[in-house]
Amino acid sequence: MSQNSPRLNLPFLQPSQAQKHVTHNEALRQLDLITQLSVATTNATTPPAVPDQGEVHALGAAPTGDWTGQAGKLAAWLDNAWHFVTPGTGWRAWDESTGQMKIWDGGAWVDPPVATQNLDGVGIATGYDSTNRLSVRSPATLLSHDGGHQLKINKASVGDTASLLFQSNWTGHAEMGLSGNTGFAIKVSPDGGNWTNALSFDPTTGTASGAAVQASADDITAGRLMRADYGYGPGNLLGVAAQSGGTPTGAVIERGSNANGDYVRFADGTQICTVSLAATGCTNAEGALFASGAADWDFPVSFAVGSTIAVSGSGGASTRFMGFDVPTDAQVGFKVLAVASDATALVPTATAIGRWF
Repeated sequence: MSQNSPRLNLPFLQPSQAQKHVTHNEALRQLDLITQLSVATTNATTPPAVPDQGEVHALGAAPTGDWTGQAGKLAAWLDNAWHFVTPGTGWRAWDESTGQMKIWDGGAWVDPPVATQNLDGVGIATGYDSTNRLSVRSPATLLSHDGGHQLKINKASVGDTASLLFQSNWTGHAEMGLSGNTGFAIKVSPDGGNWTNALSFDPTTGTASGAAVQASADDITAGRLMRADYGYGPGNLLGVAAQSGGTPTGAVIERGSNANGDYVRFADGTQICTVSLAATGCTNAEGALFASGAADWDFPVSFAVGSTIAVSGSGGASTRFMGFDVPTDAQVGFKVLAVASDATALVPTATAIGRWF
């Protein structure tokens, strides 16, 4: 018959053994040490100068002093002497110095494994509930990287919500994400009950809409963001002027030229045409005036049909002036007139102002 138990190495009472109480007390002493094991320290190396009765230390790999040669064992101070017990793999001990549970893995005291799969919830410095299964109470939360980092918020179906809600004293004031659809949106609220869709993005085109965006070309609400198709900037200040139903849809200013002269169109509908005509002299007497032959000026671009067109010009000198017929939307007839016969060929200029729509 073995003299010790196979697992805890407790001494057995032997047949016809004298002083059986000694063996029995030794077994009780060992049980007292290892049952509900609590140690003052783990990985200890130096014995304390004045240990308490029953004080237990889990020794490290290189203990010194009275613990020399007892690496990895439990050292217990009993009856003014150190007693040593070899722990078995899987033994648990409460580390009083750190307030943590430790497990002997056969070579060292380690932290017990923690189940992290399919937890009902986690509360860090606060409690969780069935809705907020992860709750954190902290001045800040850090999600660091492993080269890169993504924060994913997934929802089951289009009609569900995947969003970030910003609250003040548990009242919602701002929310951004996918709320009831797949278009990203930012909403704001003064009281947590009445919400305004400030900015939304179409998931197909990426275009923006919402209360923060200009609603029409004549919307001048203070603080709204200007739409590219309703406002003007460096990209469309100069270009092709266009309109739809009287509302500008193109550039602010359009400038061009051809063989018939130069023109400028403005987004408000104003059009100005200018030209330098062929040089001519004034030698043909007509009563008290001298004139060049009659000619037509074809405008470089047409004016709006039926619009009022004002035409003026210079004969090229202070003694010369232009005479014009009633203009059409596409041309005007003219003569260069002078107060005296002058065969010198001078360049007359003309300007026509009207509307292109």
